Amino acid sequence: MERTTHQFTISMPPEMAEQVAVLAQAESRTVSELFREAFRAYRAVRVRALLDASQQAGRRVRHRNYTPADVPRLIRETRRESERKPRAK
Repeated sequence: MERTTHQFTISMPPEMAEQVAVLAQAESRTVSELFREAFRAYRAVRVRALLDASQQAGRRVRHRNYTPADVPRLIRETRRESERKPRAK
């Protein structure tokens, strides 16, 4: 039977490891649950930062004066261009 999870080995200073163990016990959770939640929070912050950076870049170029009404046309044009390009094997 194939595993439904993947195991990781991490290293941390003893003081931090103790804090992890104490927090997990205080919240009646496993260390794995704690790290899964920490990773989800980290990923959400990263995605938000990338989105903010993208929006700021768009504002700097004034979104090339595109409006929401232009989006369907731009999608069609992009799809047509990618259909014409030969795909790499």
